[in-house]
Amino acid sequence: MIKRIGVIGAGQMGTGIAHVCALSGLDVRLMDISEDRLDAAMQAMDQNMERQVRRGLFEEVEKHEALLRVRTSTSMADMSDRQMVVEAATEDEAVKKTVFQALIPHLNSEAIIATNTSSIPITRLAAATDRPGRFIGMHFMNPVPMMQLVEVIRGIATEDETVGAVRDLTKALGKQAVSSEDFPAFIVNRILLPMINEAVYTLYEGVGSVEAIDTAMKLGANHPMGPLELADFIGLDTCLSVMQVLYEGLADSKYRPCPLLVKYVEAGWLGRKTGRGFYDYSGPEPIPTR
Repeated sequence: MIKRIGVIGAGQMGTGIAHVCALSGLDVRLMDISEDRLDAAMQAMDQNMERQVRRGLFEEVEKHEALLRVRTSTSMADMSDRQMVVEAATEDEAVKKTVFQALIPHLNSEAIIATNTSSIPITRLAAATDRPGRFIGMHFMNPVPMMQLVEVIRGIATEDETVGAVRDLTKALGKQAVSSEDFPAFIVNRILLPMINEAVYTLYEGVGSVEAIDTAMKLGANHPMGPLELADFIGLDTCLSVMQVLYEGLADSKYRPCPLLVKYVEAGWLGRKTGRGFYDYSGPEPIPTR
């Protein structure tokens, strides 16, 4: 059973993965190139766990013990004793391959590498490492502490033993694993992102306003969050990246990213994380930007 885990990338996803691993009793090493980002990650973890304590999900002492299980680092060398490392860097294939090349010289030969990619082919990423048989996709949903699903994606060379270890780990984290074949965007994003892209087209073509589209889907389809609100939560750059992977990987025009989505990303309006996307988050309440 995996007891010592590394997480590379202290953004929202990496922080959430470290959070659930620590609460499940694992020894966690969280690595990023930025000390400031690591400090922010530990602060976010503390606040998110405190929120869970207030909801009665566990006791204050369990929170304290979990936070003590997380150590931070800016050096790949500190991954040398990890049984498994989860890469949660930005959704950019070149960046991920650079991370793997930097990680591999420090890693135990038996260690598993998992990638939290939401769309990039696992087989292609695995080929950039020295261990395709011990490489796998482990796609957590956002926000990680709340969402129950993990997509487990094997590449063409992934060994059964690797799949079994990752499914066991998923269960130990209190999550539900679903197996996906290694096709662009896997299951959830293969279905979800084209819906979001279509919502952006609906806005782009003037069929409805931001507020009308989100209200229609919340009240008309019983979605807990409208598609444009959800896009802002995910990050418009991530939405665009997934649509580009689908469009390039499947060569079908129905996956063409909406020009308005491209324009928002070019403007730096990436959603909640930048304070502006389809909504403006600078005030007490989000205000639609179109």
